[in-house]
Amino acid sequence: MFKPFRSLSKFSSSSKGAKIVLIAWILAVVVFSIFAPSSKEFSKNSMEGSIKENTASEIAKQVLDKEFPTDDGLTALLVFHREEKITKQDKEKITELSQWFASDSKPQHLASALPYHSFPEKVQDKMFSEDGTTLIFNAALKEGIDSNEANETLEAIRNKVKEVGLNDIQFEITGPAGISADTISLFKNADIVLMLATIVLIFIILIIIYRSPLLAITPLIISGIVYGVVDRILGLAGKYEWFSVDSSAVSIMLVLLFAVLTDYSLFVFSRYREELRMHESKYKSMSEAIHHVSEPIFFSGGTVFLAMLTLFTTVFKPYNHFGPVFSLAVVVILLAGLTLIPSIFAIMGRKAFWPFIPKLEPEHKVKKGIWSKISNIVLKRPALFATILLVTLFAGVFNATEMKFSFNLMNSFPEDISSRQGFELLADRYPAGQLAPVTVVLKSSENIEVNEEFLQRVNKFKEELSAQNGISQVNPALTEKIIQGKADLPRNFLSENGKAVKLQIILTKNPYDISSLNTVEMLRDKTDSFLKESQLSKDEFKVHYVGQTAEQVDVKQMNKRDMIILFSLVTVLLTFVIGFQTKSVLLPILMMSTILLSYFATLGFGWLIFKYLLGYEAVSYRLPVYTFVFMVALGIDYNIMLISRIKEKAKELPWKEAVMEGVALTGGVISSAGIILAATFAVLMTQPLQELFLFGFTMAMGILLDTFLIRGILFPSLLLLTRKN
Repeated sequence: MFKPFRSLSKFSSSSKGAKIVLIAWILAVVVFSIFAPSSKEFSKNSMEGSIKENTASEIAKQVLDKEFPTDDGLTALLVFHREEKITKQDKEKITELSQWFASDSKPQHLASALPYHSFPEKVQDKMFSEDGTTLIFNAALKEGIDSNEANETLEAIRNKVKEVGLNDIQFEITGPAGISADTISLFKNADIVLMLATIVLIFIILIIIYRSPLLAITPLIISGIVYGVVDRILGLAGKYEWFSVDSSAVSIMLVLLFAVLTDYSLFVFSRYREELRMHESKYKSMSEAIHHVSEPIFFSGGTVFLAMLTLFTTVFKPYNHFGPVFSLAVVVILLAGLTLIPSIFAIMGRKAFWPFIPKLEPEHKVKKGIWSKISNIVLKRPALFATILLVTLFAGVFNATEMKFSFNLMNSFPEDISSRQGFELLADRYPAGQLAPVTVVLKSSENIEVNEEFLQRVNKFKEELSAQNGISQVNPALTEKIIQGKADLPRNFLSENGKAVKLQIILTKNPYDISSLNTVEMLRDKTDSFLKESQLSKDEFKVHYVGQTAEQVDVKQMNKRDMIILFSLVTVLLTFVIGFQTKSVLLPILMMSTILLSYFATLGFGWLIFKYLLGYEAVSYRLPVYTFVFMVALGIDYNIMLISRIKEKAKELPWKEAVMEGVALTGGVISSAGIILAATFAVLMTQPLQELFLFGFTMAMGILLDTFLIRGILFPSLLLLTRKN
């Protein structure tokens, strides 16, 4: 399986092949740049739903839309606030704004807005918070408009607020529409900043480590060429809808691409420098270097590729949509590692290392560095080092079991952004559950005969709901007059086709709190008993719960399911691949065990920092999945590089000496690669979302832990303890 790739890398390192390969890559970049769009033109944010759109909340939303159709799309919550009470003049201007919403001059993509101006003064006053400082005003955008049209509509509303004279009042837009608009604005220029920061950081680190300008700039040029190809292929995929191109995946892919290609460049030119001292010909030197390096590059890239393929098994859209973006990127990165990198360094030859040009020295002995000393120390006391590290790491694993997770997207936004400020104003001044009520749809298979008996049963159903913990109230009120037919039914209570009724639950806690999610989950579990107690036949009526809390319940369940599938698949597949490469049973078990130990310990140590130093009460529920896929897949890379060198040395040396030599020879390049990989992920900490900050921090810490302690000390100690010769 590997032979064709080794032949390809051999061709790329030859005199003729290197030039052909380089020209082919440059032509590919030029052609794609001319005929293909950028990925950013067709990338989009993946919604928090399932890929088949068949979760309970999604089915419920489909039922609601069918039974109670509306042109309304995303809801925008307009928030007006003063530190003191909102004045009479403010109310007059808000009335003017409301009249504009109802006029023909309103934004064309605005579907509806609360008719505040048509309400009696007493009704208007009830809409304000108890302290009179805040007003919430609902508006809805039209269904199916794109992000640019949504942003234009919200901007038109902001401009109108200023135009009517509400300049000295705090005005924020939150709700799904406000959150969506802020998310887009946050990442509008994020990729450019991310790319520049990554390039500058990698260049500085390479200059510091290798003190060669060409060695520092060449990996960046290689990464730029590869990014030009990957970006345009993703653009074509988005344009022709081959698969969904997730904007977050594209941003993280950028970091991964530069980091991994820089690592592969380090692996290649470090071995190339050794061979240039043994051979006069630069092409012969590269041929020898790539002979030894191509296999670990192939298998390290293969493990990352397999890890990304497992994302296709997930049902949660944000996870699943990462799969095609990263799988495609890894294939191109791997191809570049076996062709473009050796071709460029082969053409550059010794000049690539200027001003420290390697000379022909067949008898040259490698100077003993810090990793030689470390390997000698480990060789003397492997049991001691293994014990100390295992105890320390298991302490981290224990802390990982204490982690708390948040399903509130608002916690991830910067504190000064409009949608978060608006949400927090409402949370402080209105009952928490009113921020996102839960809609309940009782769907009948037949036309409902709305009589006194039926309304009494519905009222009993309401009472059953109201009696549950975590529920503040259930609307609408069904008074005796309504039940007896002496008053009209509440507006939007019965569907137009007469086959469904709609209720609204106000929760006692914030709709995104874990306690609120547990409440809705409990309601689903008890629905049959509620129907039985209210004498509504469960064969005739189906109950659906709609709303953001119900959606987050499904997100929680999908996340749990996907974690189990992903963790199992990645562990089994990568263990199998390592076993195939090492032709061993013990080595892949040791490698995967140490990587998994490193991962869970990193989560535990990270939680200590997040909770006690940064003051976070919970972290994003996505953090374990994202860090697992990347940390495990990338962590395996360095172990593959180390074990490949140990196996090479074991052909001529006893096992203990081979381990010592392998650590000493690979220590410098792997630690350099680890520092660069950790630093590039740390760049994500500059991004505006807390989720990316936590991901970048955790990845950087985990990679450094894995590079220096796991790969440098624990894994070699275990190799020495488990095999004596």
